[in-house]
Amino acid sequence: MPTNVNGILVLYHHPEGVNAATIMEHVDSFAKHSHFRVWSYNTDPGFPRALGDFRFEAIVLHYSLFGPKSYRLDDYFLSYLDGTSSYKIAFFQDEHHYCRDRFEFLDRHRIDCVYTLLEPEQWPAVYRKYTSVPKLVYGIPGYVSEDLVRHAARVAKPDEEREIDIGYRGRTLLPYMGRGSQEKAEIGTRFRDLARDSGLKLDIAVDEESRIYGDAWFEFLANCRGVLGTEAGVSIFDVDDVVRTEWERTGKVLEEWEGNVYYRTVSPRHFEAAALRVCQILFRGRYSAILEPMEHYLPLEKDFSNLDEVLRLFRDPQVRARLTENAYRDLIASGDYSYARFVESFDEELLALGLRPEVDEALAQRVGVALVSGERHLRRMRRLDELIHYPFRGRRILSILFHPIVKRARAAYRKWRYRRFVERVTSEAES
Repeated sequence: MPTNVNGILVLYHHPEGVNAATIMEHVDSFAKHSHFRVWSYNTDPGFPRALGDFRFEAIVLHYSLFGPKSYRLDDYFLSYLDGTSSYKIAFFQDEHHYCRDRFEFLDRHRIDCVYTLLEPEQWPAVYRKYTSVPKLVYGIPGYVSEDLVRHAARVAKPDEEREIDIGYRGRTLLPYMGRGSQEKAEIGTRFRDLARDSGLKLDIAVDEESRIYGDAWFEFLANCRGVLGTEAGVSIFDVDDVVRTEWERTGKVLEEWEGNVYYRTVSPRHFEAAALRVCQILFRGRYSAILEPMEHYLPLEKDFSNLDEVLRLFRDPQVRARLTENAYRDLIASGDYSYARFVESFDEELLALGLRPEVDEALAQRVGVALVSGERHLRRMRRLDELIHYPFRGRRILSILFHPIVKRARAAYRKWRYRRFVERVTSEAES
């Protein structure tokens, strides 16, 4: 019988050697700011045997688990989910494609709550229509971390010391996501062409080779007086998985789906620019009702019809100063969009369900030790497996002789172990 743990388990996926700072900021925010006790576990090494000994009050399935073509939850994790009475919460991003897999997952594993980037007006056309999820909560892709504020304060420069007038890095998304998905590349390429002779120093690129990551991105942004931008999201929401399939089959985009479900939002890039006091030149949009034109950014029409006016305003240091200070005040200094505020609202949802943050400290320590030990054991086993497969002289002959035997033995053992695990989880759920 598993031990009840009055706390939250956050499951996420983060491969070794991968630097995904925004993902880990989101994952770590729960343990950092929640009034509940939080344990985070990386599913990358596999399912730790000790996890089956505990039943948490709530389980968070982080958006990093849900890749477009595969979910980073093996049969052990799925059986564990199915066998527990925990309150199950899934966070999603990039919800516009591979929708049928998502809908099936939510219903099959009885997910209780979904945090979605879809605005409430769109819920009836998506989750309410295709799933039985009881609770939906609106959110945005990312929030303002304390690290961002500290880092921005460290690398930001006075306006007159910045060497680039307008900078930008974007990417080209696949056409089946609609015309809105093309804006990230279009604003860069067209602005660069039309403003080439403006006398401004531009550093604009939309190819993958020019993208900038980590600290280098913040240093680049801090060296810009202005930055281009668009809303995150797309303009085709492929609820039936037909638009992507047709595009992959024929290269044709089903234009009749354009604008079928509104799926645009503010982006973490807008918070970064605000923190670094960079003047934002953005395609006019809603931006989750967070950014307002001429209050926080210079609005550029999508047909570039007002480009000359935008450039005239941008050249005025007082205009830039007013917009950047407004953006810093409302997006950063206010704390309204901080991770602390986000987790506070998350806690309120759990408190409303009757969950309470009190926890037995001895049990909490036992859970932490069990999960850490389990992950370390799995990573050691992975490294041992890699060592066994390391190429050496004569390995090919030995592999021909013994590999079929080892393969069958491993498969039989895994099948037996998984069957025992399912029997255990099922009996615990029934009891």
